[in-house]
Amino acid sequence: MGSNIEGGNTNQPGLLQQCRSAHGPTFSGQYCQVFLRQGTVQYFVGICIPDSCGEDDVQMLALYGKLQIGQTSLIPSLPSILVNQSTQEMIMTHCLPNTIDPDASDLTCLFVCCVMVAVPLAATLFTAIIRWQRNREVRPTAESSCLNTGLNLYGTLKTNGSTSSDIISPASEENSNNSAHTSLCFPRSCVYRCLQAFSLQTTSQGVFSTSSSIPGGGYSSLNGIRVLSLLWIICGHSAQFPVINNLDNYKDWKKTVERKPLHVLTISGPVFLAVDTFLLLGGLLSARSLLGSIERAEDKLSPGLVANYLFRRIRRIQPLHLFIMCLTIGLISLVQWGPYWFPFIDTMMDCKTYWWANLLLISNLLPVHEICIPWTWYLSLDFQCYVTTPLLVYLYRLNKCMFVAVSGGLLLMTTVTSAVVTALLQLPVFQPSTLTSENYVLYYYVRPHTRYGPFLIGILTGIYLTTKKDQLLKQKWQAALGWFCCLSVMAALVGLAYILRETPAYPSVPHALYQGLHRPLWALAVTWIILACEEGYGGFIQRLLSLGFWFPLSNISFACYLTHPVFILLYIGLQETPIHYSNINFMYLFFGNLVLTLVVSYVLTVLVEKPYLLLKWSST
Repeated sequence: MGSNIEGGNTNQPGLLQQCRSAHGPTFSGQYCQVFLRQGTVQYFVGICIPDSCGEDDVQMLALYGKLQIGQTSLIPSLPSILVNQSTQEMIMTHCLPNTIDPDASDLTCLFVCCVMVAVPLAATLFTAIIRWQRNREVRPTAESSCLNTGLNLYGTLKTNGSTSSDIISPASEENSNNSAHTSLCFPRSCVYRCLQAFSLQTTSQGVFSTSSSIPGGGYSSLNGIRVLSLLWIICGHSAQFPVINNLDNYKDWKKTVERKPLHVLTISGPVFLAVDTFLLLGGLLSARSLLGSIERAEDKLSPGLVANYLFRRIRRIQPLHLFIMCLTIGLISLVQWGPYWFPFIDTMMDCKTYWWANLLLISNLLPVHEICIPWTWYLSLDFQCYVTTPLLVYLYRLNKCMFVAVSGGLLLMTTVTSAVVTALLQLPVFQPSTLTSENYVLYYYVRPHTRYGPFLIGILTGIYLTTKKDQLLKQKWQAALGWFCCLSVMAALVGLAYILRETPAYPSVPHALYQGLHRPLWALAVTWIILACEEGYGGFIQRLLSLGFWFPLSNISFACYLTHPVFILLYIGLQETPIHYSNINFMYLFFGNLVLTLVVSYVLTVLVEKPYLLLKWSST
């Protein structure tokens, strides 16, 4: 047994590499794990067996563990200092293979990833060669004429600065899709124009821009809000993923972190309010995008316009989403994982069975244990909410009274549903207790009918900001009152999460009310920040959120959201010993994950994400 068992270090991993280094005349050492439950404590024990044995043999040894080696049981019970119950119950056995053996689906995924990366690289080389040839052949006057048409002489796409505000939070499409409305100087084949769209000479333009590219101006605070919310989630995931089953002092972590608001950036209850911020931004910009499309279509909301609006969304989401899914499946088959990889094995392997749910953007409707790439549930939820925007905009244009009634009914429905589900299932409102509550995720956390409120508020905000004729705030006292209410609500929502942190033993009215109201209230508070900044009453907060520093980070934020869990899981899965919680250890873990995420996210943005945003325009 390891040290600090009273602090929660109940797992007994042994040493994987020492097991694998054992060699006999006809066999080598194979590392296996026996997962046990003893009273309320679940833990695993590492066992070294010959690689000629299988999991069934390990199970037999565990079930008939009366086998005595000297006077010691094969798998001794935990001491009474940890649990009063001395009877062990076996949950499962698992052996880590000594060799890498990818199957056909793994190879297919790896091939898809290679192709999606190879095409932009080939297009980049092709474009460089064409540029070099054209530079030798074309006269300067022709070059000047070509530059004025929107595409330079060497085939590089130029933009007019306009963008689509069709956004997916936490990504910023109005920042990343800044290469629309291009024209060609020389008539070329469709293949040639597609290669231009995929070349790094094109896709790398504007990523590091420090000026906002939102069409029509305004919304200067959104990039700062988006990036800060994303950093909040990355920090939370970096701290929480190891907590699941990888700490040697879990009880110390729980005692320290759960009770101190100082750790608000790493505790799950408040951290995931950032997801509601993303939903709010998604609703706001989806409404603005659709209203802008209607205006450009001579004020007509046609079925074709709605279909094009939804198609743009799919084109925005799916290339990088499916790339990350294939990359994760490939990593599972190529990496020799350590003993702490087991919490994620079954979830990741579900990709081979339920990949179609990610393709159709309905993964959040599956049982939680069947979701492929768990963090992509947000993309499905966001798209399902996104589909409702045309209906609400249509009602707004048709009859404003009906629009208000329907919107109010939807907001009431999602609030009441969240409260009722929480009360009936006695759900917690605070993690890490929810990590062991499957009902929390299955019936509440990922469902559209319980999470729709912030997105709906975003739609209402987007319609208001797009169609308003005059400022809402007239005097400074109104702004001061608004800021006081906003900050008070935010502080109360975070504080109440700590007060209600325990899972209720019976239907609890306070838990139900908090669960039903806290997400819409948080969205309203963030809405106030956006509105105050828009109308010039943001003060130093507006200056902070409008810094040019946020724009390049916002351009790669979608890729950051999808890739950062991969690095965290890689770090955890390759550990052979438990991680010790301390503030300094987790701070370094966060910054290490962040740096790797930013670098790789930039690469994936220009190689995978942006080419498909440019492809439509390059073929016109």
